[in-house]
Amino acid sequence: MNDDNILDRITALVDREHELRGRRADGSLDERTEHHELRAAEVELDQCWDLLRQRRARRDFGEDPDEAVPRSASAVESYLQ
Repeated sequence: MNDDNILDRITALVDREHELRGRRADGSLDERTEHHELRAAEVELDQCWDLLRQRRARRDFGEDPDEAVPRSASAVESYLQ
């Protein structure tokens, strides 16, 4: 996955968040489903941003950005804990 692919996925996930919030607001989505699906999108967003940061750091240090690997959800979600 290259930087453009990652950025495209980030855009799609942000669009998904907006869609879910809109559906909740218009009553076509229940709160529990919205929460579950939003959480899944947020976790994947965190993974995408992490991978993009890894790729940029590798590039900045003269390393191959394609050697960056996606981290697990549990890894990226526990950074601040």
